[in-house]
Parts: sequence; structure tokens; C-alpha cells
Amino acid sequence: MKIAQNNHTKDPKDVVIRSLEDRAKRLRLHVLRMAQRVGQGYVGQGLGIADLLAVLYFHEMRFDPRRLDWESRDRFILSTGHYSIGVYAALAETGVFPLAELDTYGADGSRLEVAGSEFTPGFEMTGGSLGHGLSQGIGMALGLRLKELDARIFVLLSDGELQEGVTWEAAMSASHYRLDGLFAFVDCNNQQADGAPADVLNVEPVAEKWTSFGWNAQRINGNDVGAIMNAIESAKRYKGQPHVIVLDTLIGKGVPLFEKRDKAHFIRVEPGEWELARTQLEGSNSLE
Repeated sequence: MKIAQNNHTKDPKDVVIRSLEDRAKRLRLHVLRMAQRVGQGYVGQGLGIADLLAVLYFHEMRFDPRRLDWESRDRFILSTGHYSIGVYAALAETGVFPLAELDTYGADGSRLEVAGSEFTPGFEMTGGSLGHGLSQGIGMALGLRLKELDARIFVLLSDGELQEGVTWEAAMSASHYRLDGLFAFVDCNNQQADGAPADVLNVEPVAEKWTSFGWNAQRINGNDVGAIMNAIESAKRYKGQPHVIVLDTLIGKGVPLFEKRDKAHFIRVEPGEWELARTQLEGSNSLE
């Protein structure tokens, strides 16, 4: 989806960045809305990745919420299924399903399960088990190449997910087949279920590892909309290589109450904390 620009008095890019920042804040508000219903969950991941989702769904991807089976669409692959709460927010904001449906998150019979699946409109794969998204994305990219379609594949992984060996087998394959329509994003929020990745099984240096596997690699601030846009534009200039953008993000971004927690991989929130969380988020910057 593309955002309309008002170019009368401001730098067009600054206008787009501001609009996407506001969109990311709305996604974060939706995340809080869903998480409050169940009182806990992967809130921090949904907040931390909102900037990337805003850029992809509302600026970069060729995506039409009215035609989810459009063959030439760009595909977003959520390998980290527990990040679904953030993607639900983006899909509802695009109009894939009504915003009111967010209130069913995690309920029995809901299309919005805690770990996303193809049962949900707009989801390309079921991502509960980590490590499989990149392989599926490569399969889609190869299929699109055979059909001579220029649709692109965007895959979201996490730093902890890099501990899965299948991820690196997939990375070798993507480089071997020179899949320059494949974009991987690695969310490095430095938290996984058992602690910091450096303490569980160190995956650093992340960007250098991908480079050694033949990828065009960049590492940026993943909570900076402008930096994300610039990195994607830079990646598109490289032909014959798959692309990876390593995102250093802050889990719980936008809500200091969650940002400052030592363990925020799965957050349990006291009933009285939701109002504070929303107040902190709404007070960070005004929405236009």
C-alpha cells in the first residue's frame, strides 16, 4: 500500500516518515488493545516490530487487502509465529479484516490465534514452530521465478531463531539460487524465552554471518522508520544476492513500563498496568 503525500511545503520523504511513524503508533495501540483482552502475551515483540510492519504494509509492499490471492502480490512471511499480535494489527489497519475483530484475539474459535496460521486472512504460512519461514519463503521465491513474476518475499525472523540449523541451510540455498527478490529481516531484541541469546547460544556477529553465506547484509536501528526505508532502498540496488536487514529493536518499544523489564519475552501484566501502558504510548508523540 502506498501513502498519499502532501508535497506543498514539506520534504516529501519527511512527510512519508511522519505518516509511517503515526501508523506504527496506531499498530502499537492495537497491540495493547489485543493483549489487554488476555492479560498477557508476546506484547513486547508486537510493540518492538511495529516500525518495520508500518514500512512494509503501508509503504513498500505491493499488497491489496481486497485481493489476498493476487498472484503478483509481495508476500510477508512471519517465521516467528509468536509475533502474530503485531501482524494482526497491521492487517486490521490495512482493512483485511475489521478492527473490531481484534477484540477476539486469543478467544476460542477466533481467527486471531496467539500463534498465527494460514487460517487467518493475510497470513501466508503457519509459524508456530521456529526456523521454517525462510525455507518457505525461498520456495515461494523459486516458484515466482518459474512463473516469471517479479513479486518479492519479505521474511521476518528473530535473533533466537538463528540458533536453528535449518535457517542456515536455507540461507545457503537462497544465496546459491541468487534470489534477489528475497528480503529477510532479523529482529535482534536480545531476548528469548530462556534469557539473552548471548547467554543461551550466542548468534553474534549476526550481519557478518549472513555476509559469509553470500547475502547482502545491513544492520540498522529497527525502531527508526527512516533507517528501515533507506536500508530497503539500498538493498534493492544489489542484484544477484538475497538481502538481509538486521534490526536492533527495543522490546516493548513505546511503552517504558515494558521497555524497562528485565524479562519481557512473555509479559504478564497486572490489570492496573494497562491504563499506564496506554497513557505512556499515547504521550510519546501526538498522532496526526
